[in-house]
Formats: sequence, C-alpha cells, structure tokens
Amino acid sequence: MKFFRLDLLTLLISLFILNSCKNQGTVGLGLNPSAQLNGALVDTSTILTNTVLDDTVITTGASKMPLAYFNDPIFGLTEANIATNLNLPGSAAYTPPTGTIVIDSARLILQYADGFYGDSTASSYTVNVFQLNEKYNNNTAYYNTKQWNYNQNALLGSLTFNSRTHTAIKVYNIIVGKPDTLIRAVPQIRIPISTNFINANLFSASTATLANNNLFQNLVKGLYVTLDKTKTTGPGGVFMIKSDTLAVYYRANNGTTIDTAIVKLPVSSLSAQIKHTYSATIQAELNNTTSSRGTIYLEGLSGLRAKISFPNLLVNLRNNLLKKDSDIVLNRAELVVTPVAGSDIPYKPAPKLTMYRLDLAHQRMVVEDANIGDPRSGGVAVFGGYYVPTLKNYHFIVTAYMQDLLSNKTVDYGTYIAPIDTTSANFGVGSPPVLLSAGARTVAGGGANKASPYQIKLNVIYTKVHR
Repeated sequence: MKFFRLDLLTLLISLFILNSCKNQGTVGLGLNPSAQLNGALVDTSTILTNTVLDDTVITTGASKMPLAYFNDPIFGLTEANIATNLNLPGSAAYTPPTGTIVIDSARLILQYADGFYGDSTASSYTVNVFQLNEKYNNNTAYYNTKQWNYNQNALLGSLTFNSRTHTAIKVYNIIVGKPDTLIRAVPQIRIPISTNFINANLFSASTATLANNNLFQNLVKGLYVTLDKTKTTGPGGVFMIKSDTLAVYYRANNGTTIDTAIVKLPVSSLSAQIKHTYSATIQAELNNTTSSRGTIYLEGLSGLRAKISFPNLLVNLRNNLLKKDSDIVLNRAELVVTPVAGSDIPYKPAPKLTMYRLDLAHQRMVVEDANIGDPRSGGVAVFGGYYVPTLKNYHFIVTAYMQDLLSNKTVDYGTYIAPIDTTSANFGVGSPPVLLSAGARTVAGGGANKASPYQIKLNVIYTKVHR
C-alpha cells in the first residue's frame, strides 16, 4: 500500500503542475502582464530579391584557377582561360648540360584542384597552349576581365582528354645515373609542348638570358592555356587548376655516356580570363532590377549574385518599438534559400553559398553572424550556407545582423548572397573580392512569388520585452 499511495501522490502533483502551464509561449511568472516575455514566430514573405552581376575579381594569386568551356542550358556559356608565367629552373641562373642534348618530350603539368562543375561523362575536351605576346608580370594583379595578347598562329601544344579529376596517374621518375622508375602521381593534365620552343628558349638561349630570371621571362613572356571551342564536345565543364611546372625530359650525350634527365621550369603564378555569355532568361532578369523577382540566379566565377533586402519585416517590428512600451529582442533569425525543383538536373546546386553586406563605402563586409570577432557569432559552422541534400535548401543564421538592422546599429547599404568555395574560411569577403568559387550555380526561389513553395524566407523568433 505504501508504494500505491506514493505513485498516486506523484501523479496528482504532476497533473497540478502541467495544468498550471496554460501558455507555453510565455516566459515569466505570469503574475503581472506588463512583466511577461512573449515569444512569437514570424514567417515572413517580405524579402525583396533581384539577380545582379557580380563584381570583377583579381584572379592572380588564387589557390586555384578556372579553365572552362561550359554551356549551361539555363545560364548560358562560361569560358575561362589561363595565363601563366614561366621561370628558370630554381628561378635562378641556369646552365644547360654539356654535350649533345636531345629532348625526348616536354609536358606542361597542370594539377587538378577540387571544384569541377559540368559534364564529366559525355564531354570530351581539347586544351591548347600558346605563347603570350606580352610579358606576364609577376608583380601585377590581373582582373578576370583582362584580355590577353597571345600568338594564335603558333600552337605550342595540344591535348584531347576526358574529365578524370580524381583519378591518379602513373609517370616515370627520372633519376640521373640510375634506372627510371614508374611512380603514382596526383590527378593532372599533361600537355605535350613543342620541343622547338624548349630548344629556342632554354637550351639554345644565350648565357646572358639564362643568367637572370627576369631576362628569361622577357624572352619567354608566358603561356596562354585555353579549351578549344571547336574540338570540345558536349556541354563541357569548368575545371579548377593548380599551378605546377613545365617538365622537360632529355638525353645528354657526353661521348662516352648517355643519360636521361629532367629539368623543370616552375609555373608559379596564374591568372584567369573569364567570360559569361548569358541566356535570354538570365539577361531578362539582369534587365529588371526595379521590382522584386520570383526567381534568383546564383553563379560562381564572378558571375551572378542576388541582392536581398528586408524592408517590411523591419518596419513591422519597429512599429512595436514606436509605442515606447517595449523592446524587441530577436531570439533567432534564419534565412532559408530553396532551389527550384528541376533546376538541379543534370547539374547539382552550388554546394555552398555566402552572404555578405556592403559598408558606407560599398566595400564588402561579413555580416555580424559571420564575424568571428563579434561575441554573438557562432562561427562558420553556425552561420551556415551549405546545401543540405536531405532538405534541399540552404540555411543562414542571421540573428545578430537582423537585430542590428532593427536597432539601427547597422544600415543596409546592400546585402548579397552568392556561391562560394566550400574550403573558404573568410566567406569570400574582401575588396576587391578574391576568386574563390568554382563554376557551380543555383536557381532558387525569390521573394516575389508568395505562392511558390521555393520562395526565399526569413524565419524570425522574437521576444517583446515590456518596459
């Protein structure tokens, strides 16, 4: 009987407690209505959205560079070519080997970097290499709009290949005085280069030219790498490339001995020339920036971004502040971006988006929630921006930014979302911006179509604090 009475007493106490909680959305004692904290959820449809061109970018110095010929059925054509420097072996004085030199082969090696976007199965690619007619200056920052002058009548090398960006290859490792060995190498493109070009600019160059890297670069000028439009088949794609080297394999005959050897001319700096030719659909969106649009188009490689603003939400919440009897505290603000169904076939949405704002001078800045120096920021992982395949959308936590806009601590001089590289740690913010993203793109719902299930949304949970 003791156990029965104890269980009954516990049950009665539990029912009493649960019955007292009449309003689970209210935090407080519930004694004085003016002292209550009322939580409310706003699922807003008042975001204004427009597709706009991204800024030009400095491509020199980026950790990876685009090489592209990609015809997207929604966006249109993207082209990206690469200009490179070429250095003496060791970037110092070079003395050619003695004896009779016979070049077996020369290969321009370009390593793949993460970020291929496009068709990897049905497309075949042909890459061409030319010599620049203008010197590639190592100390110059080149923008993506730079038009390079190169010798189109003298093809230095060409290679037809398929997309194998994650497939390692085997190459011979040349060891002087010992047998050559076959080794495993990282995924790369190895473009055959004219042996006449190597002889003229290295083995047969004057001693004065080879005594100084700057003089050597005055002679060579640089290389221009491009995908051949007439020989690339299928939709094509966007490759991301790392700088590497021009490897020259040769035999040195000193009369009594013949040995194979290799000399490497480092490629230490690359710059990209990027061109977008947009479809009629995209061009129509770019021509209409006076009214909010129902669809936004986001594209990497300094392509397209979306300008967004939140006028109605802020006005509605500020009306509460004008009553002077309460304050508004945002508990959570989450921006949800949803790709339009069908736009992810055959090309997946960009794996990551970024969000940033402009300051008074129209320089890019991270929003407060992405600023690790702000105590309210949860860092990269909390800020978000990653595409979630199971939910088929992107999420940004922007609580601090919305709170500062609401409190007039921050002025919205322009807020944007755009694709960004998945490895980026600084959200692509900088002035001028740095080339970080690959050619990935996303077609998402905008703010104009309230009936669309893909409409961009800002979900806000706030508390009204009575004074």
